Amino acid sequence: MSKGSDLDRVTAIVLQEMRRPLTILLCVNALGIAVMVMIPGVEGEGMGIFHAFYFMTYTATTTGFGELPSEFSDGQRMWATVCLYMSVVAWIYAIGSIIRLVQNPHFILALAQSRFAKAAARIREPFFIVCGFGDTGSLLARGLSDQRLNAVVIDTDIERIKALRLRDYSVPIPGLEGDASVPKNLTDAGIQRNNCKGVVLLTGNEDVNLKIAVMTRLLNPKAEIVCRSTSRAHEEELRGLGSVVLADPYETFARELGFALHKPPLHTLDEWLVGAPVNLSNLVSYPRGTWLLCGYGQLGRWLYRSLSDWGVKVVVIDPDPNATSEVAEQVTGLATRANLQLAGLAEAVGVIAATNDDSSNLAILLAARSINPHASLIVRQNSHENELAFNAASADLIMQPSLVTARRILLRLISPMIQELLEYLEEHPQSLSEELLPRLTAAVDQSSPALWTLQLNAQQAPAVHAYLANHEDYQLGHLLRDSRHRERPPEAVALWLRRGAQRLALPPEDTRIVTGDEILVCSSQTARGNIHANLSNPYSLHYLATGEELPRGWLMNWLRAPAAKTR
Repeated sequence: MSKGSDLDRVTAIVLQEMRRPLTILLCVNALGIAVMVMIPGVEGEGMGIFHAFYFMTYTATTTGFGELPSEFSDGQRMWATVCLYMSVVAWIYAIGSIIRLVQNPHFILALAQSRFAKAAARIREPFFIVCGFGDTGSLLARGLSDQRLNAVVIDTDIERIKALRLRDYSVPIPGLEGDASVPKNLTDAGIQRNNCKGVVLLTGNEDVNLKIAVMTRLLNPKAEIVCRSTSRAHEEELRGLGSVVLADPYETFARELGFALHKPPLHTLDEWLVGAPVNLSNLVSYPRGTWLLCGYGQLGRWLYRSLSDWGVKVVVIDPDPNATSEVAEQVTGLATRANLQLAGLAEAVGVIAATNDDSSNLAILLAARSINPHASLIVRQNSHENELAFNAASADLIMQPSLVTARRILLRLISPMIQELLEYLEEHPQSLSEELLPRLTAAVDQSSPALWTLQLNAQQAPAVHAYLANHEDYQLGHLLRDSRHRERPPEAVALWLRRGAQRLALPPEDTRIVTGDEILVCSSQTARGNIHANLSNPYSLHYLATGEELPRGWLMNWLRAPAAKTR
């Protein structure tokens, strides 16, 4: 639907509500003017049409300029009195209609849709459409804002949209109350625009997510679809539409915990890349031994399978004996102090509180700490609103499903190459420990790293494209340096290079770049700005490669010409 249709809808509602009061006002003024013209004045002549219109105008404003243009006759004064009462009643009725119009829910909705469509149309940079603004959507919007990526939000809950407007994002994120599966709402969000790079489906309803995916594929076949799904049946349908389906957050966390126990460097890097507050130079490792798993729901099952695959002994505590029939060692009942002791907490190396109730999980932590102060504590946080309480609990690791999902989606939106890098490092852990972590620790500010994709093409790197067309080669390390301090090591590390079908992990600084390369870069925020400046500045590129500063402007070139000839 076009932008004009939104305006027409707002106009139609205004005209519908204001038609009667406007008609009454027009009739009152027309009647007042007509009669005032016909009534004879003091000198026997009636008032002119212009003067009668002027009289009715200042009467309507209750200003009262007096009897103009001349003194009124008794008949004119009598009719002026009638006009005053008629105007007051008509204006009171009109003002009441305006108040009703402002409170009309259809008018409010139409006006909000029109404003949302205009705000989305003003976005000129690449942007994403986030469907659903629950815990996951809220965390994702914050991550996109921190990365200075544009987005728009659609959610059916008006309170969530109001909360969105109060957020202090670094980039504006407009929101719309509505059903994201309705094509008109997707169109208002800019789904058909060329700079719409993808749609993220986080509504919490698998059927609605599937419907949005279908609408997206029809309205914009080029847009990427990223969806969270826990249903295998829906996953198959979504993948058939070309969607990127992220794994169940419980499965993802279980996999990460396995890495934390057996591959601490990979786990630390993985957490750091997704924005977790970890220190690359201080690897966190968990002890080997028996772990107690409290709660055998969806998360508990994934954790048990993952830990068992790594050969970890797990004792499950759950009140449902049938739910744990496949478990080798279990204690039936709630994870009370007595059952924790019965399960062998005194000798265990760690406890995982994985129930779907935050209060129960916190109570398990307190009981476990009193029984075995040295045990590692891992806890599941179900609601983002309880973050302060969980931070105060000082657990070794907090698993928040919405945060896990938001971080994974954010990495996907930043660059699909991140997943390729992690899969490579999973197979080559030696490269991670001996090469990557030391380079990142030395080069990048760990408190606020920037993870981004460098694309060497004519649009995003015009100076590089032109330079490579006239020169044989250019080194990657030169491009990543600061043109103001050429001799300093770059505050950036190239993590992954994609060149057609070729993939190169951790490319060295002397790697020769070519047009069309895609490079995953981790850098400081300052270095990111400097590198972007290099991409469009041919003088900086030449200086970084050769150490020689080219003359700028016709005057410097003219002065330099004789010296060049003598050489």
